[in-house]
Amino acid sequence: MSEAEDMVAEIEALGTRLGEAKASITKRFIGQERVVELTLAALLCGGHGLLIGLPGLGKTRLVETLSTVMGLHGNRVQFTPDLMPADILGSEVLDTAPDGSRAFRFIQGPIFCQLLMADEINRASPRTQSALLQAMQEKTVTVAGENRTLGVPFHVLATQNPIEQEGTYPLPEAQLDRFLVQIDVAYPDRDTERDILLATTGDAEEESTEVFTAAQLLEAQQLLRRMPVGESVVEMILDLVRAFRPEEEGASQQVRETVAWGPGPRAAQALMLTVRARALLQGRLAPSAEDVLDMARPVLSHRMALNFAARARGDSLAGLIDRTAAELAGTQAAA
Repeated sequence: MSEAEDMVAEIEALGTRLGEAKASITKRFIGQERVVELTLAALLCGGHGLLIGLPGLGKTRLVETLSTVMGLHGNRVQFTPDLMPADILGSEVLDTAPDGSRAFRFIQGPIFCQLLMADEINRASPRTQSALLQAMQEKTVTVAGENRTLGVPFHVLATQNPIEQEGTYPLPEAQLDRFLVQIDVAYPDRDTERDILLATTGDAEEESTEVFTAAQLLEAQQLLRRMPVGESVVEMILDLVRAFRPEEEGASQQVRETVAWGPGPRAAQALMLTVRARALLQGRLAPSAEDVLDMARPVLSHRMALNFAARARGDSLAGLIDRTAAELAGTQAAA
């Protein structure tokens, strides 16, 4: 069997297993297929996800279920204004031995896991938020001058309440950029909410089962990076990211008038990975232009901002992304 045939077989087998994972997740996290797909995409890409939604929409339940299904050791941290970096990273304590000698011993914090749920991350002070920055980028933390490696793999799924802003500390742009995707968790439709009501208020609930192990997830992440991407898809990713930079020569008048700052190269990297993940999740062997359009909003919306005049007019960043992406797709199709 040739190398190409081997890859096709691996991708098809992974697609089947991902289908099983989605089915297992939806036993406890009912409906919200888009949310499940984006969260799985973040894990497949080896990245982190920012879940934005009101309380009671199942964000915590989703992360707990993912931990079970993907075979990852998970921890949860509830972020509060008085939370300190040591509460997340851990600290050194002075131990006294039976012979009277003393030595420092490091006690690991909850960040030493494979899947960390950072609940209401914007409620912590900037000092505590920054404790996650090195961890999210380098998968290590520095405590008492010593670098300590985190779990393998290591993922952060953070939640944020989009309405309650009193007593919160908005995440800085540098930290937002470390999240691979922004996942908006909306209200379920009526039929889905009915299913949730019936499934969660009885004397027994469905249980999810383990589909992946940590080692298998790492293999899937490596396979994803080997997936071929067509030249037209690469060019579309570059065109899309550069179209939102107001100082770029080819930027539209609307972008120049509404965007304060645009996405950087990390956005293009994120799109390159997430379009592959979407193709995998849908059982396809390579990503298409449709994948780029679909992943544009979750990848770009937290990596750019509207200027004051646009916000005052009530312009929507999501609408701008959708319109610009659609126009770009139309131009490429015409060409």
